[in-house]
Amino acid sequence: MFARTLIRRHARDEGEKPFWISFSDLMTACMTVFLIVMAVTVVTMKDEIARIEKLTAITRDRQAEIQRFADALRLASERRYPNVGVDIIKDTVKIDFGADVNFMSGSSEITDAGSRFLRGYLPILLGAAETPLGKKWLKRVVVEGFTDTDGSYLFYLDLSLERSRKVVCALFSPPSSGEAAMTRHELEQMRDLFLVGGYSFNSMLPSKARSRRIELKLEFWQAGEKAQADRKPKPNLDNKPFGHC
Repeated sequence: MFARTLIRRHARDEGEKPFWISFSDLMTACMTVFLIVMAVTVVTMKDEIARIEKLTAITRDRQAEIQRFADALRLASERRYPNVGVDIIKDTVKIDFGADVNFMSGSSEITDAGSRFLRGYLPILLGAAETPLGKKWLKRVVVEGFTDTDGSYLFYLDLSLERSRKVVCALFSPPSSGEAAMTRHELEQMRDLFLVGGYSFNSMLPSKARSRRIELKLEFWQAGEKAQADRKPKPNLDNKPFGHC
């Protein structure tokens, strides 16, 4: 009798044990998961904010150094060539030679005086490229030829490109009487830096004569871009002749 009673109580205890977790245990587990997710999110956000702040600081320092480069180039230009305009727009520097290098309407020929002027100014630009800031940031120099609005679009698109090409040819031309010949290092600087670009009549000035002009556009590396470019293999141009136009 006594044994039978114990067996029945044991069976009732087994049936009374809960099969599902309690509501409080469920809420505790959800809160734990939530806290873990929030902690991971906060850490990730802190890392992202730190990355953005670092990138912003690098960009700000880059812009400030390009500005200092442009200011130094402007001062060096004004000492010898006060009519040359050096302006910075965002992170691009433009050099406008003004009336010293202009073209006749429909022509790409540069006068002897204009060619001498270009060769005289070139050492100032190459000297700026050799400064620490120039070596750090200057990527290339794009020669841009401009035209007036007389004639068809495609004709002047071709003409503007030809004017740019003639400028580079004038820079590589043998020196005239009284001019100093460019060194091999200066020629290699030009080869590595200078590119030719065409414009047509998309940037007119009030005067058609002034619109037929040449500008040099200095472009600069983005942060970290030069290091990536330096790691890529480059063609060996040491034994390549510079050629003639």
